[in-house]
Amino acid sequence: MPERRPRKDAVRNREAVLSAADALFARGESPEDVTMADIAAAAGVGKGTLFRAFGDRAGLLRALYEARLEPIVEAVETGPPPLGPATPPHQRVPALLDAIVCFKLDNRRLALALEETGSGSPYRAEHYERWHSLLRAVLEQIPGLADSDFTAHALLAATRADLVERLVGQEGVPRERLRAQLAGFVARVVDSRPSQGPAASN
Repeated sequence: MPERRPRKDAVRNREAVLSAADALFARGESPEDVTMADIAAAAGVGKGTLFRAFGDRAGLLRALYEARLEPIVEAVETGPPPLGPATPPHQRVPALLDAIVCFKLDNRRLALALEETGSGSPYRAEHYERWHSLLRAVLEQIPGLADSDFTAHALLAATRADLVERLVGQEGVPRERLRAQLAGFVARVVDSRPSQGPAASN
């Protein structure tokens, strides 16, 4: 019984920290402007609490990202079409990429901050391998599609947080236009067939 109170306090503190971080990233102009000290102050906890619960800033970002992503993960793993596993691959691939880009549109600052923790490359961020593995597995189900591994990388590159920020934040591309452009790109890739290689010269 005596252990229940600390656990409740830890859960409450964790929720307060995630909520505070969420609000700060949503308001901030740059992800780098949000510090652990800022988050601790907004959550009403000490910095030590943050480091004990999340390890470091990257750990906090991952926890917040995972909490926000959970509904999409559930839909992908056990949900109905178009995201769920029973969806035909030609329909599931564009639905997965649309879900990813919509998530990044809704969480622009957070996604950008998390991808920037990957040692300067989003490809080294932990969440990237999850999406790449899933997309590659679905692409492998499409007959005649060449090199599902590379194709998964190429498709995911179109959803990079820094690209989304460039297009939407700097160039002012409307959300629905970006989604339509991505859908058109995905359709061209998925519906393509492997080339026969360059023609032999005479």
